[in-house]
Amino acid sequence: MSIKTISPQEVSIADFHSILLSAVAPRPIAFASTLDSEGNINLSPFSFFNAFGANPPILIFSPARRVRDNTTKHTLENVRQVPEVVINVVNYAMVEQTSLASTEYDKGVNEFIKAGFTQVPSVLIKPPRVGESPVAFECKVLQIIETGTQGGAGNLVICEVLLAHVKEEILDSKGKIDTRKIDLVGRMGGEWYCRANGEALFEIPKPLTTKGIGIDQLPETIRNSSILTGNNLGRLANVEKLPSTEEIQSFQDDRLQTIQQNFSGTELIKQTHLYAQELLQAGKIQEAWRVLLK
Repeated sequence: MSIKTISPQEVSIADFHSILLSAVAPRPIAFASTLDSEGNINLSPFSFFNAFGANPPILIFSPARRVRDNTTKHTLENVRQVPEVVINVVNYAMVEQTSLASTEYDKGVNEFIKAGFTQVPSVLIKPPRVGESPVAFECKVLQIIETGTQGGAGNLVICEVLLAHVKEEILDSKGKIDTRKIDLVGRMGGEWYCRANGEALFEIPKPLTTKGIGIDQLPETIRNSSILTGNNLGRLANVEKLPSTEEIQSFQDDRLQTIQQNFSGTELIKQTHLYAQELLQAGKIQEAWRVLLK
């Protein structure tokens, strides 16, 4: 497998910018509404964005200096004048309008109006929030950190969340945000986006309160399998312990029995691993382990 190694000093800023945005993805979108000192409203999306703590709740987004001419964006100028911002999240139903709001309109033009969004008054801060957004965070700006002064440099706008507005329609029966209902989108490279819904969503059990045995503890024939992928091995290694001898001996499976009757040697291992792989893909981890160890 060949690797192309690229130094930021040996390509143009625009070219390396493209590499970053295509490789560091998908990125959540901060749809930031701000005010200038004269009360003019600005609304603009930023995909250099994420959450960085819950106590206090911190969001950071970065209105980078434009690569082509080293100018700054109205959002950055606004938060320096009025250190408040509403960070609205973006779902699929509003993504085209959000993209329209990224147009570089003249200063003083209200993107709420241009993009057809509903202005909803905030409770604790001056900038309004986007009525169509499933979740909106009212924030005060704590600090702005410049990472450079040339085109492409970031400006980290560190925000503390004062209030969160969550549409009840995206909540599940336990009052938590339902990943499928919120239907978020993420920024990829170029003109590409992705939608966090449907078959794009999958779950992986988090090893937070448990301690997985680790891939190094897997039996050699499993660890060196030509069938099982790295993801398969990671899922197998996330168990706290292997099935007991009694559990393995008492395990009955008609398909496994057929495999064991019809194959031997390396083909038996291959067919057994293919069956275990199917079980893993179906979320049946314990059954997969019993098949592999039977």
